[in-house]
Amino acid sequence: MLVIVVENSPPRLRGRLAIWLLEVRAGVYVGKVSRRVREMIWNQVEIGIEDGNAVMAWSTNTESGFDFVTLGKNRRIPKEMDGINLVSFLPPESDEHQNKLEGIDSFPASENADNIP
Repeated sequence: MLVIVVENSPPRLRGRLAIWLLEVRAGVYVGKVSRRVREMIWNQVEIGIEDGNAVMAWSTNTESGFDFVTLGKNRRIPKEMDGINLVSFLPPESDEHQNKLEGIDSFPASENADNIP
């Protein structure tokens, strides 16, 4: 069993994936293919993903029963611990942090109310 999930992918990649796999939801593809075909499909994802991101999971003979790879920017980062693949989450970028990057000051509403003419 193979599952591929793509986000923010170009329509041509989604159409290409639909040739080999069944799209059960928007951006979610499933199917049963050989290892060789799986690697060829992932190569197509690597070439066509552009600014999007993707994850591919497949059945395999490991303790967890599956393996996966990711591609592109995402908050979920694969981590291997004691031979088991886990997923670590990066902290979300807060609005305050984003505002500092953009040079916007953030004040509580009560402080801003005194400065309004």
